[in-house]
Amino acid sequence: MTKVIEMERKVTKLGNSLGITMTEALKKIGLELGDTVNIEVKETDGEIIIRKANKIALPAGISTEFLETLSDVMEKYDETLKGLKDR
Repeated sequence: MTKVIEMERKVTKLGNSLGITMTEALKKIGLELGDTVNIEVKETDGEIIIRKANKIALPAGISTEFLETLSDVMEKYDETLKGLKDR
């Protein structure tokens, strides 16, 4: 069972922005100063989800365009590829 930690914070002014402090919560998921996060906002639920971004370094000679094309082909021919696997 995953342990859920609840905390209450007040929205405060940080420079020209609004923000909240949650240092301990960020440390719990392994975030440090300078890390990149992905933020998902669910307006209908009033929910904000913050996840540590997974940075992937591509091997030399492999471009993001190649990976996008490969992903498109795999999606388009998914059933065919699965059939070939079992031959």
